[in-house]
Amino acid sequence: MGSTNSKGCLNPETTIVVATGNAHKLIEIEEILADVLPDTQFVALGQLGEFPEPEEIGTTFLENARIKARAAVAATGLAAIADDSGLVVDALQGAPGVYSARFAGVHGDDAANNALLLQKLAEVPQAARRARFASTVVLVFPDGRELVGSGTCAGSIGTELVGSHGFGYDPLFLPDATPGRTMAELAPEEKNAISHRFFALTALARAIAAEQSV
Repeated sequence: MGSTNSKGCLNPETTIVVATGNAHKLIEIEEILADVLPDTQFVALGQLGEFPEPEEIGTTFLENARIKARAAVAATGLAAIADDSGLVVDALQGAPGVYSARFAGVHGDDAANNALLLQKLAEVPQAARRARFASTVVLVFPDGRELVGSGTCAGSIGTELVGSHGFGYDPLFLPDATPGRTMAELAPEEKNAISHRFFALTALARAIAAEQSV
């Protein structure tokens, strides 16, 4: 597998566009889907040109992932995969949810988002600070078919930011799988093994394998 910046060199039968600008996501998707799609070339949408970002108007992770994947298919004529993910906090009735990246108003302002989360949970005892990271991944084909995988990483929200790895809410999120350590304290390989996106991609891989066996 590899990548190219020339759409003309791509075989539409064996190419999947990844609707992300995150190089890590591209690598993670390649690694997890390699077994079920061994001859497939994954290429980031940005490597094929500049395309307007679709408006993420969905109210669920599935809806937003579908919006991004369908937009990439429409722009390139190739199969496309996209994910949408976020933090779901029980004490906040599921917020910030699909608005996780812009919880405090500015997209991608991690410091402001974390500060607002701590503020909203200031009076909530630790036992009631249950939360989970959730991810949905959608693979859309040019003929309109689509396959979906979803995954979660359960945990709770801490009372202070701890750790220097990762991004977003990682310094506040305490995964059940790593007691006493926030997501931001985990090495990348540790985080990837328990992440919501890992489980979503694994579920998508199972859906692809099931379709291939029909």
